[in-house]
Amino acid sequence: MPIKIQDKTKCTGCFACESVCPKKCITMGEDAEGFWYPLVEYDKCIHCELCTKKCPILNPREIDRKYETVSFAAINKDEKTRADSSSGGLFFAIAKSVINEKGVVFGASFSDDFSVQTKPVDAVDKLFCLQGSKYVQSKIGNSYKIAKMLLDAGQIVFFTGTPCQIGGLYAYLDKDYDNLLTADLICHGVPSPLVWKKYLDYRQMVVKSDILKISFRQKKYGWNKFSMYFGFQNDSEYLAEHDDDPFMKCFLGNYCLRPSCYDCKYKTEKRYADITLADFWGIESVYPEMFDDKGTSLIILHSSKGQKWIDSVSEKIRLREYPYKEIQKYNSAYLKSVDEPKERQYFFKNIEKQDFLTTYNALQKRIEKTSLRLQIRKDLKKRRYRRVLRKIKKLVVD
Repeated sequence: MPIKIQDKTKCTGCFACESVCPKKCITMGEDAEGFWYPLVEYDKCIHCELCTKKCPILNPREIDRKYETVSFAAINKDEKTRADSSSGGLFFAIAKSVINEKGVVFGASFSDDFSVQTKPVDAVDKLFCLQGSKYVQSKIGNSYKIAKMLLDAGQIVFFTGTPCQIGGLYAYLDKDYDNLLTADLICHGVPSPLVWKKYLDYRQMVVKSDILKISFRQKKYGWNKFSMYFGFQNDSEYLAEHDDDPFMKCFLGNYCLRPSCYDCKYKTEKRYADITLADFWGIESVYPEMFDDKGTSLIILHSSKGQKWIDSVSEKIRLREYPYKEIQKYNSAYLKSVDEPKERQYFFKNIEKQDFLTTYNALQKRIEKTSLRLQIRKDLKKRRYRRVLRKIKKLVVD
């Protein structure tokens, strides 16, 4: 039987099934929440079942590496590169090295309408489009197919993405390549492209101008207080710290994430990727000399191949080893999925038919009411406890 999604928590939207279909009868279509799921044209299907056989969730790939995982705090020595990066600028250092070896780098990029898609880059002066975090699920499209063509032709490929996208890549390729380097990230979860589009519409409506530039991690107020930034064609700007921006509050509050993110099957120490890249939150507590609030990366090496490429850029970066077993102390998302809030369904039910601001304001009111009810219950319990305690004291005295 061709693939059929009955439980959305078991589909990451990785595009492996669409990519592997020999008859092109599978397309990834958006559901009401804006997330991609496979749609099958059954009249074209030849029942080869490659889609189900290659699904990385239904058929987890065995990872057998004779390599002891190690981790490092890291900073790119080039200050401009670090300033343009979300954290310490390690992605750029590796990507530049790959391109200098005539390789191709795949990563998340903004398209013309500021949706997010995975694309290949083969020139250093084009790497800027892959720099910086994009807190929206990136559309893989034909990237797996293009990567395979390049790999089969003998070119070096550096493929970056969320852990589930890297899982999808290996499922599609069905083997490892000596000329393939992969990097995933410590992922909080992926927000809905529909929610992102509605937020873009809202921002453009406020200033009555089209968007020119976006940064999810602008460092004007520092790396720890990173900000959401929009630049518009009429020269107006929007800048808000991440805990004040409504989209970031929805993202970090877990209200707009894909269903599979609440029970992520890729949050494990056995990673498909050769390298995991992330922010080194808490660096000021462990290695103060590597903290200047401009961004410090966390690098986790899972393979000798990853080690080789880090060694190749060692002169460009500052490294300090950090105990691997201590990582989760400051980066709990490495192994732990986020909790699904009770208000998630309410949020998506409204965003389907309303604009972003109306939905966001309704969500905030609902959260406030819930918090108020919980506080009232908590206060009542305290009062009951005090009354019981007074009665007990009175009985003891009597």
